[in-house]
Amino acid sequence: MEIQIPRKKSMKLKYAAATFVGLIACILYFYQADSVPTVASDKLTLLKVEQGQVDLFSQAFGELYSAQERMLTSQASGKVANIHVKPGAIVTPETVILSLANPELNLAYQSAVGNLDASKAQLESFELEQENERLDYQGRIVDIESALERAQLELRVNNELSERGVSAKLDIIRAELSVNQQGKKLAFEQQKYQHFLKVQAFQLKQRQIALEQQSQEVALLQQQLDDLQVKAGIHGTLQSLAVETGESLPQGAILGRVGSVDSLLARLRVPQHQADQIIIGAPVELATRKGTISGTIARIESLVTNGNVLAEVALASELPADARPLAPVTGQIFMHTKENALYIKQVAGLRPMSQLERFVLTTDSTTTATKRNIQLGDLTKGKLIIESGISADEQFISQMPDTWSAYQTINIDQQG
Repeated sequence: MEIQIPRKKSMKLKYAAATFVGLIACILYFYQADSVPTVASDKLTLLKVEQGQVDLFSQAFGELYSAQERMLTSQASGKVANIHVKPGAIVTPETVILSLANPELNLAYQSAVGNLDASKAQLESFELEQENERLDYQGRIVDIESALERAQLELRVNNELSERGVSAKLDIIRAELSVNQQGKKLAFEQQKYQHFLKVQAFQLKQRQIALEQQSQEVALLQQQLDDLQVKAGIHGTLQSLAVETGESLPQGAILGRVGSVDSLLARLRVPQHQADQIIIGAPVELATRKGTISGTIARIESLVTNGNVLAEVALASELPADARPLAPVTGQIFMHTKENALYIKQVAGLRPMSQLERFVLTTDSTTTATKRNIQLGDLTKGKLIIESGISADEQFISQMPDTWSAYQTINIDQQG
């Protein structure tokens, strides 16, 4: 058995409900129209949108730092005996920062000096021995030369006697043989002498190399002893000191840092979204508490830290009185020029790179303001760029109370 539900009654209910909803909407509309707030003009702060050429600058914060820095390290192990200079003091290259003590190094140096002196004496003795050996060789050569001369003399005498018929032919042959033997002996001995001189030269070179190594060892120990008096090494200030009196330190330990005062650079933390718009060589204006400094971008790092990129600035103008390492600075970095840019003057409460709802007065009406979404861009030297949502010469209300959020328009009483 089927149950038939009358459709006529259902349709009447639907029409009645739709009529009721429409009536409620009309009532709400007219109620809201009657309740649109009216605000006196003298109670409002209006911002007018301007248009023109704007140089875009990235505002970044950072600090000055030394262009020349020297890390102080211990060149030998030792104990901190005295600290002569405290951080912040002006220093020169010869200023002694602190003194280290190392008795073992002193003993090693004295022993090395003694060994070097002994080696020098041995080398002098060796050179005298070589000189005596050369003299012995030269003596033997002189003896052979004398024997050769005697043989030559005997040969000449025998030849003269032979011409007179006195000397026998056998005597002449013996004299010629003696001359040849002595000549060969002299040539061989001279060849041996040249070889002997080369051997002596190599032996002397080996001794000299060993002596030079000992000299370098003594010089190294002397330098290490000198380095126990830790000096600044450059003109500037002692920026930090990492040790205390009585502390024992290994070789290579970090003692402190010295930085230049007159030669400075600046580090600025540039927002990541602006870093790719900055080029090397871009002009920069830096501000300290007591003055300004001009410079250029020298280097931009690629590493992003906490949303910022580090940029290095080379300074090009005279430094103000308060310029010193680690002094805070504010930088304005030129990015590019934007033609026909929309902008307003920066006021409190408006954040760059944000979207906000504000009531806008068009150029055609000064009594009615309509709510719009406005996209803000970068802030550059007190000018806040407008990306979208409003046109040139239009005005918008700077601050919007929460009670206005339910309305799309407000009325403005110009006689308020």
